[in-house]
Amino acid sequence: MKILGLCGSLRSGSLNAAVLRSAAELTVPPRELVVDPGLGRLPFFDAEVEETALPEVVAELRAAVGAADCVLIVSPEYAHGTSGVLKNALEWMIGGGEICDKPVALASASPAVTGGDRARAWLAETLAMMGARVIPQELRIPQATRKIVDGRITDEPTRAALAGLLDDLAVAVAEAREADGTLTS
Repeated sequence: MKILGLCGSLRSGSLNAAVLRSAAELTVPPRELVVDPGLGRLPFFDAEVEETALPEVVAELRAAVGAADCVLIVSPEYAHGTSGVLKNALEWMIGGGEICDKPVALASASPAVTGGDRARAWLAETLAMMGARVIPQELRIPQATRKIVDGRITDEPTRAALAGLLDDLAVAVAEAREADGTLTS
């Protein structure tokens, strides 16, 4: 099972990037987690550009989403929503359709006690409109600066919850394959 990890933060010390690093540590074969190299490399969405000359970096993102069995999106919360960089990436993905029917799990880490609840809610609504299969299980990490040290989740209950989310994503992939008639043994 190939999981594509997307981070909605560009900061080098991002708590959300730390969640993806920790997810990679928890991913063992036959699962594979591939983290996108950075959504900040995408140009601002422009429908005219999309129609006339799709940027190569956008085509690469769409291909990565298409090649993945599922997607794990980890996002900070800014101004009661997701980050602009993640919103921009989603806008580029709409026209390709690769995320349609793809199982997607959402996670957020925040120094606040809300744990990024509004960002995840915004993402769930947007992704559902895009046709993604957003799983109901999600991971919220409130007061994340107490649970993430040196770029990794150190809090064992939070690590266990992240491992559980990856398991839930695997179940969603199996269910999607069964529903689509593509279940392989």
